[in-house]
Amino acid sequence: MRSRGQVRFITLTSRVQMAAVGAVAALLLAWIISISVMAFNQYRAQHDIVALAERETEVATAEKSVATYRDDLHNLADDLERRQVFLEEMVDMLPDDLRKEAAQTPAATATPASDQTLLETANKVSAAIPEAASFAQLDRRQIAFVDHLTRIVDQRNRQAEAAMRALGLNPKIMAAATRSAKGRMAQGGPLESLSTSSDGSVDPRFERLGLGLARLAIYEQALAGIPQVMPVTNVSISSGFGYRHDPFTRGGAMHKGIDFRGAIGTPIHAAARGVVSFVGRRSGYGKVVEINHGNGLMTRYAHMSAWKAKAGQKVKAGDIIGAMGSTGRSTGSHLHFEVRINNRAVNPRPFLESAPHVLEEIRTKQPTASHIAE
Repeated sequence: MRSRGQVRFITLTSRVQMAAVGAVAALLLAWIISISVMAFNQYRAQHDIVALAERETEVATAEKSVATYRDDLHNLADDLERRQVFLEEMVDMLPDDLRKEAAQTPAATATPASDQTLLETANKVSAAIPEAASFAQLDRRQIAFVDHLTRIVDQRNRQAEAAMRALGLNPKIMAAATRSAKGRMAQGGPLESLSTSSDGSVDPRFERLGLGLARLAIYEQALAGIPQVMPVTNVSISSGFGYRHDPFTRGGAMHKGIDFRGAIGTPIHAAARGVVSFVGRRSGYGKVVEINHGNGLMTRYAHMSAWKAKAGQKVKAGDIIGAMGSTGRSTGSHLHFEVRINNRAVNPRPFLESAPHVLEEIRTKQPTASHIAE
């Protein structure tokens, strides 16, 4: 150091230099740490603010969803009511024997594993909104009822098809003929679209049940028109279906029906439900009554002594439609009975002998349906 012409020297030892450098480094490190702490605290504070904002958004969204769900509960109630009305109407379409089965309460069924997540969600919603619990329970019971009833209807349809095949009939042709006949009938009324929800849609499970019941109604109508009641009682068969010696020419001839021998005036009964399509005389048949049973099925009752039915009259199986006689080409009092499919004569014997047992069997072997308890 120079001062007033004099030079002085100050010597700093290595230890002092190292101490000075260490002090500066310590101060610098302390400053860096303090800055880092401040920056981290600021980051944490900002993160907490963002997280809080997100949480508030989630809460607001959840509250909005719950509020919306509460607002839509009346729509859900309407949908459940629509489905309940649908089910009641479907049950009314069942035959009497199936309706009795449907009135029985089933055992509780386990929830499928695939539905466990939905079930857990429903439980959470029910916990948040107690009034939704009863809706969820009714929903599950309705679905269970639909599934059980669908299985029963499908089983009956399979049995009806098997019964038709056992009688030599084609179920598809029978069903098509019934639909065609129904399409030609006088029909009308206001449009009431089928739906199970307020938006007009139909749950696929309910739709499948509806289609199954529609097919069942067609099959039941077809089965009811199958000859199944003996046209006369306490009489014997004097001539069967097929080739025989003609009673007049003694030559070979085709006999397209069955002859039942009996006293004049013996009551003649309709073999199945249908509509009388003809009352009058036909060449060779004498006094005749013909009944249209639908699906291309027709029965003919010939050689009557008197008519007890009129054209256009609806008859049930077993109704009296005439009296036995010997009109037309006849050698004595008897009933000539024919069954025709699409105007082709077929042997009536399988119908009269097998149909009652076949049709009874499909009504006595039914699975048990479930019912929604009140």
